[in-house]
Amino acid sequence: MNATIALLPGDGIGREVTAAASSALMAVADQFGHAFDLQAYDVGGAALDAGQVPLPAETLKGCLAADAIFLGAVGNPKFDGEPPARRPEAAILQLRRELGAYANLRPAYVWPGLEDSGSLKPEVVKGVDVLVVRELTGGLYYGQPRGVAEDGQSAFNTMRYSVEEIERIAAVAFESARLRGKRVTSVDKANVLETSRLWRQVVTDVGERYPDIDLGHEYVDACALLIASKPRRYDVILTENLFGDILSDESGAIVGSLGLLPSASIGGKVGLFEPVHGSAPDIAGHDKANPIGAIGSVAMLLRHALKLDAEATAVEQAIGEALTAGYRTVDLMPIPGKSPVGSKSMATAIIERIRAAA
Repeated sequence: MNATIALLPGDGIGREVTAAASSALMAVADQFGHAFDLQAYDVGGAALDAGQVPLPAETLKGCLAADAIFLGAVGNPKFDGEPPARRPEAAILQLRRELGAYANLRPAYVWPGLEDSGSLKPEVVKGVDVLVVRELTGGLYYGQPRGVAEDGQSAFNTMRYSVEEIERIAAVAFESARLRGKRVTSVDKANVLETSRLWRQVVTDVGERYPDIDLGHEYVDACALLIASKPRRYDVILTENLFGDILSDESGAIVGSLGLLPSASIGGKVGLFEPVHGSAPDIAGHDKANPIGAIGSVAMLLRHALKLDAEATAVEQAIGEALTAGYRTVDLMPIPGKSPVGSKSMATAIIERIRAAA
């Protein structure tokens, strides 16, 4: 297969994990006989530093022309005082809107051997395999009107959803559940919010088309408690933009580190794949970033954008093999008698195993 992949390294550790992702992609290409053309573009704070807007026209053009997009991370505290349109994060909101990628898939999987890497008891997290399906282009992040009052004494945002928006993301969740444990938990705040009442009704209606899937509903506050105390109760969690952002980050505490979490944004013109973690400027350049979330995002890119399921499985197996061999970055619980490894060493361990895939 020939494929063009747009690389957006971005800011902070985004550049380091993008390097790991690029190496993983090229290892897959070499091992399985593909030709991947990797094209890098500025985005976020890196674009602002270059005198451009957060999402330059050239970057957007390259993304729209690609078969898939890989993003490292965006964010730089030096831009915190800038207006919203001049902050690095504006690039991501604009890119999602331009792509129309409405479905954000965020798996949280506890790798064997990492049950004690987080703050939860090993017996609580062992065997956890959750997929958060987050609606990505609606809700508070995009609803209008929004703004700050002229006197600066108040601000406002709008949460808005249409039946069509809810139907299409619900279908993604139910179709995903068919390939997993056949359970969907829809998360809302229907006891307070009108948008959530519409959400619950539409999801229930869509669920009737999937009689093989067990559908349940939970309020977001209850889910926030239960996902940390009884995470094995969940298979697919379906929810709106803001709730999904928060709950999927909470999954980092379950699996042991935010650095382990990959994600895919699909359903639009081109798929966008990125680790869930941010730019982490405090550790940027210190070889401490965990590249597993980024390399896991490569697996999702291969599976969802390029339809290369065997190659995606090989990448995931390589991650598991490296962890089984005892490789741990500093964010993971070390194995007694072994020292943690740097970001580059962890990436190398995984890539070597990709190249050895049958």
